[in-house]
Amino acid sequence: MGEPATMVVKADLGAVREARDFVGLVFGAWGLEDYVARTVISELATNAITHGSREGDLVVVRAYRREDGVPVVETWDRSDVVPVVRVVNYAAEDGRGLLLMEALVRRWGTRPLSEGGKVVWAEIEPVPS
Repeated sequence: MGEPATMVVKADLGAVREARDFVGLVFGAWGLEDYVARTVISELATNAITHGSREGDLVVVRAYRREDGVPVVETWDRSDVVPVVRVVNYAAEDGRGLLLMEALVRRWGTRPLSEGGKVVWAEIEPVPS
C-alpha cells in the first residue's frame, strides 16, 4: 500500500518525541487513531536508542500499511541483540515496556538486517479516527 513513511533520527532520547510525532502524523493521514501506534513507537525507539545504538548512531523509524491494510511501525538499529520480554520485577523502575507493548499490538517481532543490526516491528490494530 505505497511506500513506507520513513524518518531517520539521531540515537538520542530526545528523538523519541520526534518518532512519536512522526507516527502520529502518518496515522492521522491514514485516518487512523494514533494513540497505540504512538505508545508503541515510543517503546521501540527508546529501546533502539538505549539498547541498540551508540552515541552518533542513527535509528530508522518506519510506518507502512501491509496489503491487507494492517499498519506496521518499526525501528532499525545497529545491534544484533534481540529484545526479550522480561519477567516482571515489581521492585524495578523499568523493564516493563515490551510487556506493555505486547499487550497493545496484534503481534510483534524482529528480523536481522543484511548489513548488521535488526528491525523490531509491531502490527497495530487499525482503528478509524
